[in-house]
Amino acid sequence: MLRVAFSRTLPRLNTLSVCRYSAAAIPAPNTQPEVHYNKLFINNQWQDAVSGKRFPTINPATGEVICEVAEADEADVDKAVKAARDAFRLGSPWRRMDASQRGLLLSRLADAIERDAAYLAELETLDNGKPYAVAYSVDLPNVVKCFRYYAGWADKWEGKTIPIDGDYFCYTRHEPIGVCGQIIPWNFPLLMQAWKLGPALATGNTVVMKVAEQTPLTALYVASLIKEVGFPEGVVNILPGMGPSAGAAIARHMDIDKVAFTGSTEVGHLIQQASGSSNLKKVTLELGGKSPNIILSDANMEDAVEQSHFALFFNQGQCCCAGSRTYVQADIYNEFVERSVERAKRRVVGNPFDLNTEQGPQVDQEQFSKILGYISSGKKEGAKLMCGGGVAADRGYFIQPTVFGDVQDNMTIAREEIFGPVMQILKFKTLEEVVERANDTKYGLAAAVFTKDIDKAHYVSNGLRAGTVWINCYDVFGAQAPFGGYKASGNGRELGEYGLDNYTEVKTVTIKVPQKNS
Repeated sequence: MLRVAFSRTLPRLNTLSVCRYSAAAIPAPNTQPEVHYNKLFINNQWQDAVSGKRFPTINPATGEVICEVAEADEADVDKAVKAARDAFRLGSPWRRMDASQRGLLLSRLADAIERDAAYLAELETLDNGKPYAVAYSVDLPNVVKCFRYYAGWADKWEGKTIPIDGDYFCYTRHEPIGVCGQIIPWNFPLLMQAWKLGPALATGNTVVMKVAEQTPLTALYVASLIKEVGFPEGVVNILPGMGPSAGAAIARHMDIDKVAFTGSTEVGHLIQQASGSSNLKKVTLELGGKSPNIILSDANMEDAVEQSHFALFFNQGQCCCAGSRTYVQADIYNEFVERSVERAKRRVVGNPFDLNTEQGPQVDQEQFSKILGYISSGKKEGAKLMCGGGVAADRGYFIQPTVFGDVQDNMTIAREEIFGPVMQILKFKTLEEVVERANDTKYGLAAAVFTKDIDKAHYVSNGLRAGTVWINCYDVFGAQAPFGGYKASGNGRELGEYGLDNYTEVKTVTIKVPQKNS
């Protein structure tokens, strides 16, 4: 995600053309950062799980245990919800707080994260496996920008006065929904935490957040900063735990008013069902994708190859919006495949703390095995393995950058979300054909088209059923622009002004007046 940090602020290096950063601008990492927090954060206090259970969090570069973390389950969710509900009670410090003060707290949180950016990037790399240079230069700046963006919205989310008929004065209030359950994934732990907390807190809600069991450490450190900058007790509660226990408890909890989830479409179905069978809590979902990346014959070949490589391989291929179906027009197909294979072979895979590394390990053994299974499926179903396809290191969860050619739409690797460094390149002839094929999927998260013809760009972008379409670029994000999917890629939008809607109840108030005048 977040191409903006590469393309605007960081110069291109010949040795790392996809990672446009200057090594001189990045502080040398501590490859063994100290873990300060490994307990549950409830009511601004660090607590063990009620059950006393703990689970190991693993360094994916080595497969070794980093530390043990408290494991929340239903009893801990109940405690956190009670704290959040108390913080949301009428007349509480949080409910009485000026909106501008809420914004100030978010600004202070952004400042604290910026202050500790190097440490947070080190911890993210240790726990998640993403290259430290990317964590520091991309993830952390955009976390800070997200909190600052929503800090600015806190006192500007206004209702309306409405001229209804009769002697009445009518207005609307934008009120917080209440206690919000938030469940975030492991691929961008800090960033997904910011995307969820920013709009929820700006609009005055309280939060119970379950963080991914694969990557709990940075979220817990941010919890310490939330307390440091002055958020009242119970406003934010952070729970490491497993999906089937802690996550399910949030989804079905009768005293949670809204749940926001980022993750797989399969789990999204379970979240929606749990809402329906409990209290009909509001649900927003940002789910999977199989995003088409369409290369027309008039595109700038060098740029299209590089951007398509980035679209698929960034973050070890672990992006919900990865350009994972690369459609290339027939008359440039062979050249594009040849260049894409050359680029994939040059991709630097290795120690994520090395500033030359472009690709670190997959997040865990489960993902590692799943991706290798998809590679095997591609070979069995007749796709042509052009490069990669195997394990890239003696230990850890490293996979070679892999490119398949001659991919057909009905192949498993062209239908299902792989979530790894595996590129599928498909051939098409006409615009009408590629739009129809691109839309022939249950997903609708993102898409892209590369062309020099603005008419073709508009035709294709208008025809694609996806929540985001990039033209001659990929993974360009900003806190100001909404993101979300069509179809089985979810519902609702995150980021931008649209992101505030999902954390707001609109109340209509009508007052009888003696006489209305225009």
